[in-house]
Amino acid sequence: MSGVRPTPAARAGRAVVVAIALLWSLGPVAYGVVLSMRPYAEVTRDPLGLPTALDLSAFATAMRDEADGGFGLGRFVLNSLGVALGTVVLSIVVCVLGAYAAARLRYRGRAVTNGIILAVYLFPGIVLAVPKFVILSRLGLTSSLVGLLIVYVAATVPVALYMMRNFFLALPASVEEAAIMDGCTLSQLLVRVVLPIAVPGVVATAIYVFMIAWNEYFYALLFLVQHRDLWTAPLGIAQLGDFQVPVTVLLAGSIAVTVPVVIVFFLAQRYIVSGLVQGAER
Repeated sequence: MSGVRPTPAARAGRAVVVAIALLWSLGPVAYGVVLSMRPYAEVTRDPLGLPTALDLSAFATAMRDEADGGFGLGRFVLNSLGVALGTVVLSIVVCVLGAYAAARLRYRGRAVTNGIILAVYLFPGIVLAVPKFVILSRLGLTSSLVGLLIVYVAATVPVALYMMRNFFLALPASVEEAAIMDGCTLSQLLVRVVLPIAVPGVVATAIYVFMIAWNEYFYALLFLVQHRDLWTAPLGIAQLGDFQVPVTVLLAGSIAVTVPVVIVFFLAQRYIVSGLVQGAER
């Protein structure tokens, strides 16, 4: 049956709804960007006005070290970037092997193992805070980015395992069977056959893990609150919420912290979409 063409009124109504949704979601962001580029004196005098001159000093103030009169957000962003990238690498390396084993290998207790993965994924992270703190305290890692990296890997491995398991389950098993008949070992099968096909799912999982590690606040506060030089970006943004910090600096810092995630998202957008579709096929 041929599709029914929408009437002009329906098309106009849809355009209005889309425009309202865009204005509702992007309007505050655009307003924040405009405010961050206006002089502070001008903002206090006319908050809703348009900028008469471009002023990027708020970004410089937010990013500079405290010794130079700034708030040190540049250093905090670098700390977050290192921890987030390390979390992605370690989590993906572990989860590729674990997710493939959970999806394809047949062993005793397989169903129980998969259930445990899901249960850990659903477990509230705050409940595990005290045990993690005690363990890392005895290891002497409570005041280091290495300890925070270990915590992030432990927190993201369950969700990464669960996501990648669905991706592997959606892959056609006939391709793997053909590779085994051609003489591929298990390691060759995983590296040469499975991973090239599963790239969208791996990238989608990596981006999700990156965003979790980049935006995490509670564990960073718990382990690093007394060591300002090791703070991550969320802790740095929290300090900008002080009433004494100009609103232009707060908005500039928030935008600067958001930019890396937006860049990563747009660079990997096609992998994310195809990876989510691939995982949803199961």
